[in-house]
This record gives sequence, C-alpha cells and structure tokens, in this order.
Amino acid sequence: MKLIKFEKVKDGKYLKNYEITYLNKIGREKKYEIVSRRELKSADDLGAKPSGVSIVATHGDKLLLLHEFRMGVNQSVYNLCAGMIEPEETVEECIARELYEETGLHISRIKKILPPSFAAVAFSDTTTYIAFVEVEGSFEDHSSANESIEAKFYSREEVRQLLETKPFSSRAQMAAYFFSESTNSPA
Repeated sequence: MKLIKFEKVKDGKYLKNYEITYLNKIGREKKYEIVSRRELKSADDLGAKPSGVSIVATHGDKLLLLHEFRMGVNQSVYNLCAGMIEPEETVEECIARELYEETGLHISRIKKILPPSFAAVAFSDTTTYIAFVEVEGSFEDHSSANESIEAKFYSREEVRQLLETKPFSSRAQMAAYFFSESTNSPA
C-alpha cells in the first residue's frame, strides 16, 4: 500500500474529515475516509499526538463503570471514565480531572499508564492512553449539562452479569471481562 494523496475534505467543529488515496497491492487507487480530532498537515501527523485517556479504575475488589448516554448510538452504554487531554495538561492531570468531573472520585494510586493506542483504527487516527488506577472518595456528579453519567462500583459477579446482558464500549467490555475473570484487579 502506497499513499499518493492526503487532503482535508471537511472541517467540523470537533472532527476534521480527510480523504486519503492509496495505490493498493495491485496498483489500483483506493480512496479512504478518516476523521481526526486534530488538524493534520500530512499523513506523517496521523496518530502523532495522543488526544485522551481511558481509565480502568478500581476500589478494593470492585471495578468502576459508568453507565452513560452516548449521543452517537442514542442509548446508554457501560463505559470507562475517559476524556480528552486539554492543552498544556499532563496525562496524570487529565486522569485526575476526568475522574473527578465524571465521578467525584480521586486517585489514590496510579498503577500503570500504557503507551498510547489507537481508539478507532478503522476510521480515525485518535490515540489515547489507558490508565489503571485505584480510586477513593464519594460519588458526585460534576459533569456538563450535555453528559448523563451514572458512576458505580461493581463486584466481579455483577460485572459478569452486565457483560451478558448490557451494551458496552469495546474498551470497557475488555477491561470488564478481564476484571471479572481475575482474582486480582487489573494491572
């Protein structure tokens, strides 16, 4: 696959749309569409700067999950606490801020922050960190008027039941599955 053309086709408020043209393995042109949260100057910018975090949070032997309404699918799904890194903000500051905004909780310990990974590799260059943290505090809602979030801790058995009956985001589903099958919390 050889990239032969890269151009922005639409500039939305939050997402920019790009069309990328490749020569496929038999020499024919293949046009592909992607979106990015950032302004990209060239294909070299694809995935170059992480935009957010996903947080796998535990408290004792329970997993934090959010049950939140997602406009893109017009329904509530189980999800991880997550959000976008603001300009001049460190990853650790973003984790603490997003956790507090969405749940009212505080970090008691960061166990591990994985290197950035692609969040939706089929149609976006967005990369995010995945953080494993222990949390403490009481639930409070500090989210915006555009968010509907219910945060709660779940036992392994409760997580197993949710996995069989409720819709999840893919990252939350993977984290929840491994949490439910482990004898210790993730990471």
